[in-house]
Amino acid sequence: MKPALMLLAATAILATTACNAEKSGTASNTASNAPIKPVAAPNGGDWTKMVTQTPEGGFLMGNPQADVKLIEYGSMTCPHCREFEEKGMKPLVDTYVKSGRVSFEFRNFVRDPYDLAASLIARCNGAKSFFPLTRAIFEDQPNWINKLQSVPPEQVQALQNLGPNRQFLELAKLAGFQEWAAARGVPAAKSTQCLTNEAEVNRLVQMNSDATSEHPDFQGTPSFVLNGELLKQTAAWEALEPKLREAVGS
Repeated sequence: MKPALMLLAATAILATTACNAEKSGTASNTASNAPIKPVAAPNGGDWTKMVTQTPEGGFLMGNPQADVKLIEYGSMTCPHCREFEEKGMKPLVDTYVKSGRVSFEFRNFVRDPYDLAASLIARCNGAKSFFPLTRAIFEDQPNWINKLQSVPPEQVQALQNLGPNRQFLELAKLAGFQEWAAARGVPAAKSTQCLTNEAEVNRLVQMNSDATSEHPDFQGTPSFVLNGELLKQTAAWEALEPKLREAVGS
């Protein structure tokens, strides 16, 4: 799918397609409370402070050699992804990633042009700020989505005439992303570069394609892959944690 063609879906602003309400069920069992035996980080460090970009285009937090590898495919415009960020990320990071037994990788899955613009902002400063910016974008999701929903459809449609090196910059302006990012350490000049970076746009689109080709049963966001297996009905932390704990053991 060509990046420029993504704007063809813009008339259905922020549709819930590929945002998995049906996957947010609760688990029938609960996770063990037994302590997890940690793996020491190098030089007395903290695994949660170690973030690297992966060859697949995601960002990985924690021990890259961890026996248990968890991947989330998440969308910035998905309310269920925001809910997981709000309820699941702290226990995931504090209990599992910090132990060095689990690595956590977030891969952007862009559902619409606005999602792509938000993802470009989150990725703009690289690994050092990806997770804090992603968290902040999710926290502020209702505000910037409200801004976008107030934009006349014909104004959005007009952006289709722009090349991909301008489309996402103009979308970001409609959402107020550049001012938002500048207040969080990403200067406007830097965010302009990121929003007009066609190579990064293409990388995000390729990540979508890779997700659906590698996992034919992929249904949308949030989706989790545990040690290579795409999990089902785990959009809620209460459903994901028992599977994660089972994989970790003790």
